[in-house]
Amino acid sequence: MRISEQTIHMKNINSKPFDTPLGFFWAAAEAGIKLANRLDLGLLNSETPCNAAAVFTQNLFCAAPVTFCREMLSAHGNNIRGVVVNSGCANAATGPDGLENARLMARMPQSTGCAMADSENFFVCSTGTIGVQLPMDRIRAGIAEASKKLAQTTEGFLDFATAIMTTDTVRKTAAASLEVEGTTVRLVACAKGSGMIHPDMATLLAYVATDAKAAPEVLDRAFRYAVDRSLNCMTVDGDTSTNDTAIILANGASGAEIAAGSEAERDFTAALTSVLQDLARQLARDGEGATKLVEILVTGAPDFLSARKVGRSIAGSNLVKTAIYGRDANWGRIVCSAGYAGVPFDVDRVRLTMGEILLFEAGGPVPFSEEDALKVLSEEKIVIHIDLGAGNEEATVWTCDLTEKYIEINGSYRT
Repeated sequence: MRISEQTIHMKNINSKPFDTPLGFFWAAAEAGIKLANRLDLGLLNSETPCNAAAVFTQNLFCAAPVTFCREMLSAHGNNIRGVVVNSGCANAATGPDGLENARLMARMPQSTGCAMADSENFFVCSTGTIGVQLPMDRIRAGIAEASKKLAQTTEGFLDFATAIMTTDTVRKTAAASLEVEGTTVRLVACAKGSGMIHPDMATLLAYVATDAKAAPEVLDRAFRYAVDRSLNCMTVDGDTSTNDTAIILANGASGAEIAAGSEAERDFTAALTSVLQDLARQLARDGEGATKLVEILVTGAPDFLSARKVGRSIAGSNLVKTAIYGRDANWGRIVCSAGYAGVPFDVDRVRLTMGEILLFEAGGPVPFSEEDALKVLSEEKIVIHIDLGAGNEEATVWTCDLTEKYIEINGSYRT
């Protein structure tokens, strides 16, 4: 799905001020959940009820907040008021007490006096260490503090995006706007994730807010399309978390309707896809210990899913990722990982390039300059293009290199 750049306006929301979607308020607080003196509790509140769509982890050991959010989406997906999220504790593998704590978190914005929380219909998310119960007294105090600071400002949004971080070195944010019959529709998004990132849902925590007016089925269709082509096209380490959650809220405050089957739905879906792809690139680049962003373009595939499958296979290869870290143009590892992806194609029709350097074609290697390859592999962004010669569909997948720093970070994550 492609539309002109004149229709979608991507924004750099780290430049201030920025117009966040109408009717959404954001805040964060220092709750001291795991570490002192850092934002670790985020609150998102819409002044009017929202339609919602969401996707969740497929891990059988799903965290208590995931169980709760699935219930909330099923029961109140057309009447959601916001999100409460904490970092520092995943509330995963915590039994009945963990689920009850998730339910208590959803009620806290209202019980602590948040002016706009006139219902208990809040999504709840957590991220951090598995197997630890939430410190509910600190959670309550953090929500009470955040409730007093809610603001429809760039600063409030950026604080929220900071509060959800764990081993992330930078916050991840993206935004776009589009015109729907002369009315501006805004989308803003943030995500966290640096490790435990691999396709099969969303592989992180991600939030999108929009002031578009969209029915739940339209929102769900657009969101799943966009997630499939962004967050599900990204991997860092092959590990999918217990807490993976991606949520979109639409409060309709702009008055612009995204009608089913309309041009507006097409444009909205494309804008949403662009925003989530922006986040996917940021997430892959900030992989734990990463020094490079790797973009894998797979073309000439029989269908999108086949293209994505080949891209995921290459992106998930530790041999490919370590070769890129070592600046070794080892094309054999790339074609090997494409070959075991489970997608049929004629190897004699495959064409492989890295940057502008042709490495493989017509079933065999092509002579290339190692010096030129070293220059390409010394860049911060590496583009690998593999044409399967088996069709007209394509997909782009993002990953990063694999370094010693990844082992250092994860060898002592709990301590």
